[in-house]
Amino acid sequence: MAAAMESRTLRCAMQRLYAMKLTNGISCTCYARSLSSSTRGSHRNRRINDSEQGDSEFRTFEIPGLKPINREREFFRRRRRPVAPPRYMQMKHDQDWTSVWPSAASFKWSVVPLPMRQGFAEKETENKGVSPAKYGNIELMKPPNFLHLTPAHIKKHCQAIKKFCTKWPEGLNTNKEINKHFPITVTTSDYSFSSTSIRDPRARAVTVELKLSHLKLDKHAQQKLLRLVGNRFNPKTKKLTITTDRCPVRQQNYDYAMYLVTAIYFESWKKEPWEDEMTEADRLFYTWHLSQSRQSVIDLFKKFQDIKESKKDDPSFKELSHLPSSLKEEDIVTLDLVKEYSRSVSEIMNKGENSESLTKYKNSVKKILNLQAGAS
Repeated sequence: MAAAMESRTLRCAMQRLYAMKLTNGISCTCYARSLSSSTRGSHRNRRINDSEQGDSEFRTFEIPGLKPINREREFFRRRRRPVAPPRYMQMKHDQDWTSVWPSAASFKWSVVPLPMRQGFAEKETENKGVSPAKYGNIELMKPPNFLHLTPAHIKKHCQAIKKFCTKWPEGLNTNKEINKHFPITVTTSDYSFSSTSIRDPRARAVTVELKLSHLKLDKHAQQKLLRLVGNRFNPKTKKLTITTDRCPVRQQNYDYAMYLVTAIYFESWKKEPWEDEMTEADRLFYTWHLSQSRQSVIDLFKKFQDIKESKKDDPSFKELSHLPSSLKEEDIVTLDLVKEYSRSVSEIMNKGENSESLTKYKNSVKKILNLQAGAS
């Protein structure tokens, strides 16, 4: 009876083993032997009733570690914490922005309290035709921002470096005083961009500016300097501008620009023998004091003096009463009538004829000839 019971139990176990396909590293023979030995031991200790155990009732043998055990334990469960709202919704209206964004950083939608949008909607149906908002918007992270350089940031920076600054000189309170003591203006440019190198070839350029009045030049030196510099001199601002970018380093270009200023200055003072042969047409600008017009005015006033001397006994002669009785050549040039005439002639010769310059020239001639204002 016991042998039949054992064989039947072993046969059922083998059938269930193949049906469940439990062949993951476990030998069927080993499983059968262990099952057989456990069955014999259990029959020795207790009697098993054939009516209580049949083929339909079989206890499943569970191998520890082979199947996952769906046991939920409280200390194994991951406690989910509630998601906190974005930072910009928790900030106060008087929040110190310098503590929120202290240094340069990429755009963070959860921090910036601004309704920003950026992007492109291809169709009207996409996002209702509106550019995407800042939430998860990668387009806002691409360009650099200046949220770390607000007026509050700059104020703090100035307070931090104030202890390293010196007091402003008392003699440089106005631009006029600054230009007097520092006549040369040097301009350089720095470029900041995202690249693998911080070097920029455009940063090597140096521009030097100075007014021509700060240089001690006579008429000859000034004319020669203007011929040497060409279009680098601006007649409206009276400034000489020299830009250098030939050298690879900024300091080298600065030294080269200062060398050019020095060389041009000393070269303008040199006078070659052939320069004495220059005529009025060879000069860069028309100069009335060096022109034939000056001598013509002097000759005219000398004739006026001769006529006035010959008519001094005639009381009815009053045409030349506006002129002094005795004039030297140096005194004729200093008369207001002659100065006005020289300015009008120089303006026409240097700037060209127009209605205003011709009117000035006409009025100056009338004053010299003592004609009436209404005469044409």
